[in-house]
Amino acid sequence: MPKMDNGRDFIQWLGPDMSIKILTHLDDPSDLVRASSVSSSWHRFVIEHGLCKQLCLKMFPEISSATHIIEVKNMIEPVNLNIDDSTEWERLKRDHGVYAFLARGLTPSIRKDCISKPISASSTDNYPDESIQNTLEPRDRVGHRAFYWSSKGEGDPSVPETLIYKLVAKLCVVTEIDVQPFQAYFQHGMPIYSPKAVRFRMGYPRTPLILDADIRDDWLAAHSWMDDEFVWTYTSPEFPMAQENFLQKFKLPEPVLCIGGILQVELLGRVQRQEMDGLYYICVSHVQVVGQLLLPPFDIEVDPSGKCSLKYNPEMQCCTSSTQLTEGEASTPSRIRTFLMQLLGNGAVDDESDEEPPA
Repeated sequence: MPKMDNGRDFIQWLGPDMSIKILTHLDDPSDLVRASSVSSSWHRFVIEHGLCKQLCLKMFPEISSATHIIEVKNMIEPVNLNIDDSTEWERLKRDHGVYAFLARGLTPSIRKDCISKPISASSTDNYPDESIQNTLEPRDRVGHRAFYWSSKGEGDPSVPETLIYKLVAKLCVVTEIDVQPFQAYFQHGMPIYSPKAVRFRMGYPRTPLILDADIRDDWLAAHSWMDDEFVWTYTSPEFPMAQENFLQKFKLPEPVLCIGGILQVELLGRVQRQEMDGLYYICVSHVQVVGQLLLPPFDIEVDPSGKCSLKYNPEMQCCTSSTQLTEGEASTPSRIRTFLMQLLGNGAVDDESDEEPPA
């Protein structure tokens, strides 16, 4: 109950320090949204003290390094500033919505298969037999067929190559990227065609990607670098790569909030010359991305300036068992989910209720 027997507000009776201590023991963002809808004073208290941010960072400490992207660079903006409200209060409400969204939407467990599909390779030696598509297969051979991507041959060993992938969600927290060079077991001496180093970039497309089968096949066949098609918001350090046949793990210095769901793998420098033609090649058998994703009911839209609108659609079935919506929740929007849609601003589900939190 929000009030004590003497009519005093529970939070006022306890004081801010004890109230914060109690509320930070909540372990579900829905509980904080419920708390903020109890009364106008509770609504303001939860937002002003950044309790959704505290809960989100408690649940996902790995995103602590990305808070500056949310708060300073304004990469995520779920609400519009109103002329009648102060900028500071709108900033607090925006951060409240963002962190409630992230805490509710991020998967609780780490996945090692965050790549959805390949978009482009800067070159391919024998397309489609040596296509980037092969790098999604963990094995370097299937039956009697070798599975790998190969670049075109170059006389200059400094010529780089790039591989571009679409991740399975538009917003991911990426912690590690793994790359395995290909060992040509069918050539004399079984050479390994690794690059000298790798570097990773993450970002979003300037215009929405339409990746139906025909268009994607055209892109893969064109071998376009496509740098102009994307805005890169993160570039990793350069990692040296061993000329060895195993899945090499490159842990990023800090977890990266990938907004837009696009990964570019830069393959820098060539090591191995092919005996039959004297040219240098880079060959990769497998690429995987380790991280956490947004659950299906959550989505983002990125505009050309780099800001994102956060979306929540409770009608979409959640595929992660630990946060899956029950049948009743999916069919009848509860007050908590209605309030969550309101605070996120641009909800994908129509709900025009302007109900204020109870006084």
